[in-house]
Amino acid sequence: MSEVQCEQPNNSLYTFTGNLIMDNQTLPLSPNQILLRGCSLKNTEFIVGAVIFTGHETKVMMNSMNVPSKRSTLERKLDKLILTLFGTLFTMCLIGAIGSGVFIDRKYYFLGLGKSVEDQFNPNNRFLVALLTMLTLLTLYSTIIPISLYVSIEMIKFIQSTQFINKDLNMYHAETDTPALARTSNLNEELGQVEYIFSDKTGTLTRNLMEFFKCSIGGEIYGTGMTEIERGIAERRGIKVQEVQASNNPIREKGFNFDDVRLMRGAWRNEPNPDACKEFFRCLAICHTVLPEGDESPEKIKYQAASPDEAALVLAAKHFGFFFYRRTPTMIYVRESHVERMGKIQDVSYEILNVLEFNSTRKRQSVVCRYPDGRLVLYSKGADTVIYERLAGGSDALKNVTREHLEQFGSAGLRTLCLAYRDLAPDMYESWNEKFIQAKSSLRDREKKLDEVAELIEKDLILIGATAIEDKLQEGVPNCIETLSRAGIKIWVLTGDKMETAINIAYACNLLNNEMKQFIISSETDAIRAVEERGDQVEIAHFIKEEVKKQLKKCLDEAQQYFHTVSGPKLALIIDGKCLMYALDPSLRITLLTLSLNCSSVVCCRVSPLQKAQVTSLVKKGARKITLSIGDGANDVSMIQAAHIGVGISGLEGMQAVMASDFAVAQFRFLNDLLLVHGRWSYLRLCKVVMYFFYKNLTFTLTQFWFTFNTGFSGQRFYDDWFQSLYNVIFTALPVIMVGLFDKDVSSSLSKKYPELYKEGTRNMFFKWKVVAIWAFFAVYQSLVFFHFVTVSSSASQGSSGKMFGLWDVSTMAFTCVVVTVNLRLLMICNSITRWHYISVGGSILAWFLFIFIYSGIMTPHDRQENIFWVIYVLMSTPYFYITLLLVPVAALVGDFLYLGVQRWFFPYDYQIVQEIHKDEADDSGRSDLLEIGNQLTPDEARSYAISQLPREISKHTGFAFDSPGYESFFASQLGIYAPQKAWDVARRASMRSKPKTNKKN
Repeated sequence: MSEVQCEQPNNSLYTFTGNLIMDNQTLPLSPNQILLRGCSLKNTEFIVGAVIFTGHETKVMMNSMNVPSKRSTLERKLDKLILTLFGTLFTMCLIGAIGSGVFIDRKYYFLGLGKSVEDQFNPNNRFLVALLTMLTLLTLYSTIIPISLYVSIEMIKFIQSTQFINKDLNMYHAETDTPALARTSNLNEELGQVEYIFSDKTGTLTRNLMEFFKCSIGGEIYGTGMTEIERGIAERRGIKVQEVQASNNPIREKGFNFDDVRLMRGAWRNEPNPDACKEFFRCLAICHTVLPEGDESPEKIKYQAASPDEAALVLAAKHFGFFFYRRTPTMIYVRESHVERMGKIQDVSYEILNVLEFNSTRKRQSVVCRYPDGRLVLYSKGADTVIYERLAGGSDALKNVTREHLEQFGSAGLRTLCLAYRDLAPDMYESWNEKFIQAKSSLRDREKKLDEVAELIEKDLILIGATAIEDKLQEGVPNCIETLSRAGIKIWVLTGDKMETAINIAYACNLLNNEMKQFIISSETDAIRAVEERGDQVEIAHFIKEEVKKQLKKCLDEAQQYFHTVSGPKLALIIDGKCLMYALDPSLRITLLTLSLNCSSVVCCRVSPLQKAQVTSLVKKGARKITLSIGDGANDVSMIQAAHIGVGISGLEGMQAVMASDFAVAQFRFLNDLLLVHGRWSYLRLCKVVMYFFYKNLTFTLTQFWFTFNTGFSGQRFYDDWFQSLYNVIFTALPVIMVGLFDKDVSSSLSKKYPELYKEGTRNMFFKWKVVAIWAFFAVYQSLVFFHFVTVSSSASQGSSGKMFGLWDVSTMAFTCVVVTVNLRLLMICNSITRWHYISVGGSILAWFLFIFIYSGIMTPHDRQENIFWVIYVLMSTPYFYITLLLVPVAALVGDFLYLGVQRWFFPYDYQIVQEIHKDEADDSGRSDLLEIGNQLTPDEARSYAISQLPREISKHTGFAFDSPGYESFFASQLGIYAPQKAWDVARRASMRSKPKTNKKN
């Protein structure tokens, strides 16, 4: 039996099967128990997150994933269509082979099937005849497989990415000089079918420009400002917000937005807790890894920090009078003001003895320093959950007050950190330092041993206070989220912040509102805290899992009651990382998925990077919906890679997210253009390209198939070899590429004004088997028209010399009709026709005539293709050619024309209704006034204004080929009301004659 070695930091929770060997004892493991320090597992497998490791030595890397290979949903469905075509090809060949075996007979004396005939036509061996005929027909019908389709699609996607997405000025961020970037061209059409967006918060929804805003010191709150979220909360509650008057001389600097005269310019000395203030400021100035740059003056110095939060804290210390200006490997120099007395400034050097660095597991940072007078102090800052666990006993009043302040800061959408310190005895420190040096010099398991040593000294801390840093929302985020929601896209926020902060950010982003029914699953309950205080990890794991199970079942039962109501409220789920860890267990994830999919918004708080990826994979694989993940930092890479589409924001946290993404933008609001415009257009265009390729190849091949029935299934070709070779390469290649690049149903501004149009992509309206069947029906119909119309009419026709038309005359006539018809059919599916469409369609038809003129002219009777000699000249010398060229395309396209007319009149798509509404407007011009007005209104006012601008039932039955006055269902969908369209009402209105306008007299 093999053994798997696994090493994890403390308090890491994973799922295992097998036996746990710890301290030379073997303990049976039930699922969902906690693995603590170094341990071994005996059995065939164990599971870490969603990854299974089996019977060999391995190391587990937390929060990591393999880089996936992504293909779009349309490409996977295209593979099924190609397999269907292969099946059709095999069926056609089988029919021909069976017919050949049955037809071949010596009674047809004119075939000359003597006794010495070759095997392919020997009636004595019909099976061999059928087999060889099938191979012949495979090459003859191979044109049904659109080999050039993949080349055309890749060309279209590449140009869409490099020329349209990358150069869209609406997605260009001028402040950072950052355009949009498509890092892959495989997923353009996938952007038009997204149903779920998973978003990080910091740097994605917010600006990641941290500003020191408030603080709590010794149980007292300092800072008089009001955040955007606090204003939003007040407005939701109907409270009139009164602006707080700023101090006479407030200090403003990027990263510092604090205003309270009680702490500024040495006024903190007059506070009831000056010693706590002093420790607070020194902790900010000493406990960090910031590097100063430039002149050592407060006005010119620049700070280089690992995160914007850390830079903001050091900047705050400078403005409070504790100016950090120099750093060496072992010393930190701080210029302190007003410490001994008002107005006195002194430079103090602190010896940095040890730095216990921050990581995602520890969630804290500590520094051991020695004062000039020899005092040894440990300063620590970190998340409130980890700092409170390590506080010394006593001072319960301060702890409770500070906890209330933290909740208040979180409710205002501020990012919080707790500050604490501890005085160290020299002998105790020396003993601990030896262990620290030993762990630091270890060559194996160094990080783990350093964490264990840090646990020995980071305890019995004294709480100083808390900081509150504001990270403002990016411009346009609330409007963008509202627009995407109207498009039918559900947005989930996955963040590592506190639940209070995440909830209020969600309110500010319009993800949550007071009308929603909110289900909150949190581990911060009295029952769970009581179990955690006992310290039994196995008991904690079992208890939390049972609590999560109860909460999920309760929420799902309550949600199902709302499902059965006609006008029930929208649902929202808020869950924290600790509960999510258990909810992702295989026994509970189905319940979690069912509840989540029926919620309009989901907010996951305190989640790790791996949990972000697991939630994304849960929806991607469990719900089989198209997902998009967007983030800006290295901790979002796993989530970005797990989704169908990954979008990276090129922000202030490096380029890791961008390098792992499929598309990169500078701001969250650019998702509107990326999805509603480029994604939707790409989906529509590529669907048309695929369907058109399918149609034109099937039409061309079926004419050859019908001819086989007239040749005794002998495999005689209907078309010349060059006709067949150049059909897809020259005569029909360019127009379809123009459709894939330039076809546009509505303008970009209308795509964003009517985001409901996006739902046609999520419902896959334009690439389903029903659509394939309709195209196949018309391909069969047109192929019958081409073959029978031409062959029957030519039987009674003759050339100018009096000779009847032969095989090559008829096939050339039929091929001419095919080329002209399929190119004209392309124009019928275009929503917008540009000069490039005319050039490509006209050029393709002209290319055919130029080719046949040259090809039939240069062939001589001594060449192999002697039957093509002078064919086109013979045909064009007769009226038959021109009459047939006129009538056959008309007869072939009349069915398509009638179908498109009926569909647009009685069963219009949403985009066709929008076309009729705005048929008299220019593409994107003439709308600046409307857009400008819309930008100045609230979302509700803008929507009302847009509805008021819609034309009523005044139609002149002109515009986009067919008019469709029945807009009632579409107007209702704009207002969130379902109203089924009445076909008879549309017909009645369409039949009404428009009356001339007359001026009414009063």
